[in-house]
Amino acid sequence: MNENTTAERPVPGSSLLGMSSPGTEPGTVGHKKTTVRFWILVATNIVLTIGLFTSQSNQATGLWSIGLMVAMMLLGLPIGVALSLASVAGLLHVSGSAAVINVMSSAPFSASSNWSMSVLPMFILMGFLLTQSGLTQRLYRATHLWFGWLPGGLAIGTTAAGAGLSAVTGSTIGMTYALGQAGIPEMLKAGYDRRVAVGSILISGLSGHLIPPSILLVVYAGVVSVPVGPQLLAGVVPGLAISALFVLVFLVMGIAIPKTMGRGKDVQRIQEDITWRERVMSLLGLWGLPLIMIVLFGGLFTGYFTPTEAGAAAAFMSLLLAMFYARRHGPVKQVANSLVQTARSTAGIFLILIGAEMLTRMMAVTGIAGGVTDFILELNLSRFWFLVALIVLYIFMGMFFDTMSMILLTVPLLMPALETYDISLLWFGVFLVILGEIGMITPPVGVLAYVIYNLTKRKEINQGVKITLNDVFMSLLWFLPFAIVFLIILIFWPEIATWLPSISSAS
Repeated sequence: MNENTTAERPVPGSSLLGMSSPGTEPGTVGHKKTTVRFWILVATNIVLTIGLFTSQSNQATGLWSIGLMVAMMLLGLPIGVALSLASVAGLLHVSGSAAVINVMSSAPFSASSNWSMSVLPMFILMGFLLTQSGLTQRLYRATHLWFGWLPGGLAIGTTAAGAGLSAVTGSTIGMTYALGQAGIPEMLKAGYDRRVAVGSILISGLSGHLIPPSILLVVYAGVVSVPVGPQLLAGVVPGLAISALFVLVFLVMGIAIPKTMGRGKDVQRIQEDITWRERVMSLLGLWGLPLIMIVLFGGLFTGYFTPTEAGAAAAFMSLLLAMFYARRHGPVKQVANSLVQTARSTAGIFLILIGAEMLTRMMAVTGIAGGVTDFILELNLSRFWFLVALIVLYIFMGMFFDTMSMILLTVPLLMPALETYDISLLWFGVFLVILGEIGMITPPVGVLAYVIYNLTKRKEINQGVKITLNDVFMSLLWFLPFAIVFLIILIFWPEIATWLPSISSAS
């Protein structure tokens, strides 16, 4: 994926993690380090494979399989392939070739024939069409015009745009890069503190995968076998609430610490240069988005549409919008490109789902899921401290894995414990997605921190302001505590996530 544009969305599980082939001609110190890391990972995979096939108990085999799966992901294998190969190896050692043949012949159909998953291609197509149409750029400009005059207004506009863009595009990395290109220079020009400029971009996508259409919540619903419609609705209020929290944070900072927000340097200019007519016209340019949201939310909330029907209707409206907005720039070509990218992304996701099905069966056979549950229960934690422990675990895992990988690796293991603690699966899906997104920006390994750091090295982005990696990490230390506080609030008031689905089911 070319991260310089939001027009493409990365296929889940297809990233090679920047690994170079060992056969490439070495030329730099960086390449030599990559080659050494590659061979270390190869050796790790070999050791784990030997350990798996020489283990003496079923649960040990399950643990070796999970270790091998993680090592293969770090090596650069697509997630779906890593899930499948490690699961097949574990089943082969425990139950023999007959069980492997049975799983390989039935798991692909079982995973891909789930009706609730049919909404995925619709949501993916909708995201590509809206991005290709240029509607995402219009959205950022509108938020800039409407919120720029407030204390901390550019950061507030960035938060609003980030929520909308990540929901529409389905890619936190792509959205963060695109928003950083547009937002960081504007904030630096307006006199914003460099850490505020960087931090507002990094936290702007936290809510995007909660607000429908959310591919992550659809995949999670498939893994835990809950209805897709209620799961999507469960993310709406928390998604809006976490965005509202950071809007409030930036507003308070703009009033209490005005020098961090360029107050006095940019506000007068913005008020003079931007007219109300421009603001209103910017909203008129977004007329298609409310229509799509009405179809999507209205259909799901009233029960008039199934999730798949709502996704299809929204995708059809996105098609019409893409044809309209791109009518002067080759709309047929852009639609065709969206269809191709949708096919690629859908295939990648379903490969992951097939691998997850194999993983679930392997863990059932080896008994590792029950072993993990027994271990958790032996700790005798209360519900609150169990969830706090999960916060620590997932933030740590998020430094190394994307959210979808964490869902597929951990949810099958935690399902029995979630039932024991009487934790709502709808609520846990929201909790898990927020944790995954936090993990992706958490120092010192969070991938988004490095995406933004590399972006700020460009002169047209940094505007002559030196932005170090320490600045990026410091910006996160300023804002991440508010996200953790929101998670604690969510633990004490789960109704934030479960209220809207309950209203929908009652209507």
